Amino acid sequence: MGEQAIKSVRRGRSARRTERAEASAVTQPYISRQIPLTELCSEEGLELLERNADIILQETGIEFRDDAEVLNIWREAGAQVDGERVRFPKGLLRQLLKTAPAEFTQHARNPDRNVVMGGKNLVFAPVYGPPFVRDLDGGRRYGTIADFENFVKLAYMAGPMHHSGGTVCEPVDLPVNKRHFDMVYAHMKYSDKPFMGSVTHPDRARDTVSMCEILFGKDFVEQNTVCTSLINANSPMVFDDTMLGALKVYAAANQACIVTPFILSGAMAPVSVAGTLAQALAEGMAGCALTQLIRPGAPVIFGMFSSAVSMQSGAPTFGTPEPTLVFSAMAQLVRRLNLPFRSGGSLCASKIPDAQAAYESANTLLPAVQCGVNFMLHAAGWLEGGLSSSYEKFVMDIDQLAMMEVLCKGYDFSENGQAMDAIQEVGPGNHFLGCAHTQANFETAFYRSTMADNNSFEQWEAEGELRTEDRASKAVKEMLGSYQAPIMDAAKDEELMLFIAQKKESFADSNI
Repeated sequence: MGEQAIKSVRRGRSARRTERAEASAVTQPYISRQIPLTELCSEEGLELLERNADIILQETGIEFRDDAEVLNIWREAGAQVDGERVRFPKGLLRQLLKTAPAEFTQHARNPDRNVVMGGKNLVFAPVYGPPFVRDLDGGRRYGTIADFENFVKLAYMAGPMHHSGGTVCEPVDLPVNKRHFDMVYAHMKYSDKPFMGSVTHPDRARDTVSMCEILFGKDFVEQNTVCTSLINANSPMVFDDTMLGALKVYAAANQACIVTPFILSGAMAPVSVAGTLAQALAEGMAGCALTQLIRPGAPVIFGMFSSAVSMQSGAPTFGTPEPTLVFSAMAQLVRRLNLPFRSGGSLCASKIPDAQAAYESANTLLPAVQCGVNFMLHAAGWLEGGLSSSYEKFVMDIDQLAMMEVLCKGYDFSENGQAMDAIQEVGPGNHFLGCAHTQANFETAFYRSTMADNNSFEQWEAEGELRTEDRASKAVKEMLGSYQAPIMDAAKDEELMLFIAQKKESFADSNI
């Protein structure tokens, strides 16, 4: 094959790949499952776990450190407070949680992007928290605000990504005490999807709420949820003052907290699945109930992050069976509390987007979808046990999320889905390639991956023998090259920038 012919083939296939990517971007604002849930834990097992969690709450208790206000709130609610240790009478937390909504809407600045948390719904959100970023061109390096903005843009352009997320990477080129302004603004400016707020200090949570009031209007924020926030328990059985401070700010402002025990079993919880579940249930119930004491009816999501620790090296592992058993049972337990549930993600320990990354991510993603997760953080871009945000893996994961959307739609039993006309037309011994039903449906009949190469060896060879991460790298550049920011009200944008400038000028830079 001549050079010009090869280039023609490459252009043709690249154009078709782009068309498929654009088609896959036209998706729903969130998933509403049409398939039944996979429940792995028996009724007897669930009741045992609930009893054990009650014992932990009554006898061992939970520590709320360096926050006298929270301790007083618990004391007035009827809990036993001994120093910073709080023990709870049986049934107290479940009673408090009755005021928490089973479902709630998080509003986006584009109402067409609003998402509903809870019930049969599933919302995908990007990777959260890594200090490093990685791509094929630059390798592994510290994240910058430019990287942060790029990931926000990619999440905005990715149809299967329903949420802009939060700390998609840590912009270490900005002062620690001021970078939250730029991060929240990036979500507001470069995307019109829902987003998360800062939790690294109560003042930064207040700044987030203030910026939301500028963007949405103060009265709207008072009555509606426009922001979610990640509140991690400091497992085992501790909430620290930083997380408590942010929780109080967001709950009081009617903004959603995702209260999440962050557990590495074997280090931060027992090595057993049942032990991990009982401890995490106790921790999560305590944190979620606190939001209701601060503001009854405040939206809250019960979160669960579970990984196992290698007993040989002490490093976290991902994609193994035990965490699947943990979050599957926890999904069942949280549904019994009538709360939205957060867990799962495309998690892996691999340092590059290789086969290990793919296997481990798939072994976390698919079970989480099937077991009934409502909000899935780390759905795309996670690498190196959460230490790196990967550009290539981000778009590779997006391809998998689009497949999950198709899976969650379930079966098509319409007249067209039954295809009886095709069977009658073709009859025995013939093929379906040319029949009217195939001609009418072939373009949309099956999910067509934007990342996988399903061509012949000769075609793959002619196109440069590209690996999946090579194709992903190209896709990232094409997406960022074609990015167009969603329209934003100029007056609100100006007010936000003025607020940020004035706040930054009011205190000195700091790296704490």
